Amino acid sequence: MLEILADRTYRHLFGAQIVALIGTGLATVALGLLAYDLAGDNASLVLGTAFAIKMVAYVSIAPVAAGFAERINRRAFLVVLDIIRVAAALCLPFVTEIWQIFALIFLLQSASAAFTPTFQATIPDILPEEDRYTRALSLSRLAYDLENIVSPILAAICLSIMSYNSLFIGTAAGFAASGLLILSIILPSPNPSQPRGIYDRTTRGIRIYLATPRLRGLLALNLAASAAGSMVLVNSVVLVRGSLEMSDSALAWTLFAFGAGSMLAALLLPYLLDRIPDRTVMTAGGFVMISVLIALTAIVTSTGLSWPALLAAWFFVGLGYSTVLTPTGRLLRRSAHAEDRPAIFAAQFALSHGCWLIAYPTAGLLMAEAGTTVTLLALTVISGTGLGIALHLWPKDDPEILEHTHHNLPLDHPHLGNKRRHSHPFVVDDIHYRWTTHL
Repeated sequence: MLEILADRTYRHLFGAQIVALIGTGLATVALGLLAYDLAGDNASLVLGTAFAIKMVAYVSIAPVAAGFAERINRRAFLVVLDIIRVAAALCLPFVTEIWQIFALIFLLQSASAAFTPTFQATIPDILPEEDRYTRALSLSRLAYDLENIVSPILAAICLSIMSYNSLFIGTAAGFAASGLLILSIILPSPNPSQPRGIYDRTTRGIRIYLATPRLRGLLALNLAASAAGSMVLVNSVVLVRGSLEMSDSALAWTLFAFGAGSMLAALLLPYLLDRIPDRTVMTAGGFVMISVLIALTAIVTSTGLSWPALLAAWFFVGLGYSTVLTPTGRLLRRSAHAEDRPAIFAAQFALSHGCWLIAYPTAGLLMAEAGTTVTLLALTVISGTGLGIALHLWPKDDPEILEHTHHNLPLDHPHLGNKRRHSHPFVVDDIHYRWTTHL
């Protein structure tokens, strides 16, 4: 897996991702503690609202940014967005009112909504071979897991000698380091295949996404993952600091357990995906998450919550969560031409976070109003519904290659190659999407 780091451009991008995510992880711990200080037992409601605002920014900003990013220098665009994130992070230590949290979260996450899909769409342009790209996805997943492993450890160390507000300085430092690493390399910026209007550029990715059966299944799996993940990210602070009456450091270690499970999955997935279809692997991850939520509900109902049970549950939820989400980039890469990748990655970013927009406030509101058991049951139902929809929408015999062809080309046109086609293509505007397999 590590051999792809020999590519200098990818190595610097991977480093930028690591330092930015470590900073984000510090902010996640600090934000939970800040919300608890300002709102006490209603911290889940505050965090749920803050995360919902984050999702509104992601859903609304990402497609628009993708529509214009294809006409802007990619490196400069990413660096400017990092500068905006640094500025927002530096303001967070001075927050004294709940509304200020909401305003700064919207600014910071609007910049992230433009940054992340642009960053993700760059990787397949740098590593076009699927086996190398698969390993890059797993490394990327490991980088995300650092937010839940290294960051809580650093947070626990820092919290022993300083206040949580100081963690926001680490967040700003992470974004600044990310910008410097991106400045040190040259990034490809593919041009669109033809001039398009603003409406076409901003909606094209979503229209392609929703017309593709495997991606509709992926969206349902994102709903399953968001329901399970929101229980961890929104309610851990209340479970640890409120129900269990444990320390700030215990919260960091609880989030560490989630990240450890996620990292283990990311390490195993390159080998699994070489042998087992993506659909099988990803739906198995969904079953793991749901089974763990059911088991934790039974424990809370029968004997009450304990910290060892919570740690074990979050570890296996993290394992299933990463198994669902890590292969996402493979599906997106297979389902779009290179010039459409920024748009379709932005569509995944926006639509998947639309699922989080449902899950975050649900997790926060139910925890504040109905308690742990009801919240676990509700999120288990949402997660199970997402998995069931995914199994229905994503065909079992889904081929590896999804061919994109212009509607005015005959089936025997040489541009289409020697492929076997199903007789019923489906249409989005001027493009036919035909399921194909190699003969």
